[in-house]
Amino acid sequence: MNIIFKTALIVVAHPDDEILGCGGLIAKYASEVDFHVLFLAEGSTCRYKEPDSIEAQSAVKLRNQCAENALTELGVKSFCFHDLPCGRLDQIPLIDMNKIVEQAIMHLKPDLLITHSDCDSNQDHVKICKSCMIASRPYNSSVKVVLSCEILSSTEWGFLEGFHPTICVELSRQHVEKKYSALSLYDSEIRPFPFPRSELGIEALARTRGMQFGFEYGEAFRLIRGAI
Repeated sequence: MNIIFKTALIVVAHPDDEILGCGGLIAKYASEVDFHVLFLAEGSTCRYKEPDSIEAQSAVKLRNQCAENALTELGVKSFCFHDLPCGRLDQIPLIDMNKIVEQAIMHLKPDLLITHSDCDSNQDHVKICKSCMIASRPYNSSVKVVLSCEILSSTEWGFLEGFHPTICVELSRQHVEKKYSALSLYDSEIRPFPFPRSELGIEALARTRGMQFGFEYGEAFRLIRGAI
């Protein structure tokens, strides 16, 4: 897959999804593509008994700061946080999320949209995928191509359906290292191998996807609509 797009909008649930899902692609094309990242939910309060507590809200701010640091390291300067409740997007009317994504599309006019897979084990991810499909429907937006990405320790655990990529971005060893370097700035999300969100986990997936498509390293996506 060769990127020929000028503007890409990445719509994800939680800070760190953007690096896990397409950090390699960003590392490869940051100087050629205008990337924008839209975070619909925060990624921390679901771990606390009291989501509104000072401790929980401090965790939200810290994770957002990690996102800024990670994206800045990859050369992305445009990102927006909406901090909808982590793990509770099923309680948010779908139309409210649609409006957020639609407004971003209208403002940024991306030709490429990347979001979550609909076969993910994380239901926040599934809800956002559905919202993106509505917000980017043909003839109502600038979006020409929609891709879904995979999120380690989430997508591969959707055992009943599974993620079946159809296209792959060839990566170099340096791109994979940059991806992990950015992810490592989310230090609370990294654990030792065999946990997927580890240095070896990132490399293993990049080698597996690359091997599937005839590359040494790769980052894979599923084409939802459009043509590449």
